[in-house]
Amino acid sequence: MTVYLRDSQGTWIAFRTEANGRYLFNPDGSWIGWFPWGDDEAVSQDGAYLGTIVGDRLLLRDAPPYRGTPSYPGAPPYPGQVSYPGAAAYESLPVGFADVPGSALWPAQHWGESVAS
Repeated sequence: MTVYLRDSQGTWIAFRTEANGRYLFNPDGSWIGWFPWGDDEAVSQDGAYLGTIVGDRLLLRDAPPYRGTPSYPGAPPYPGQVSYPGAAAYESLPVGFADVPGSALWPAQHWGESVAS
């Protein structure tokens, strides 16, 4: 079962292929991170803190605890295209959190530029 994750505005920004899936993908199906500790803390492919799951939201903790840099897990198989889940309602950000920046969700692109730039 696909688990859709959103930002505070309710926009779909990421997904896991199952509830306790190890890997995190953006809506395009590109692998952007993983869950090395088996909890709600996600890191990028290179092991840097990416975000925390809070309910159905993927948010950036202002001061994430340092847990070391996990080793590279190996790339996951392509998850395939997932259907659009629709938007959700706005939710206020919890204290100590912000939205994950788009550059972390779409690391191969720079906002406002094409990939070829």
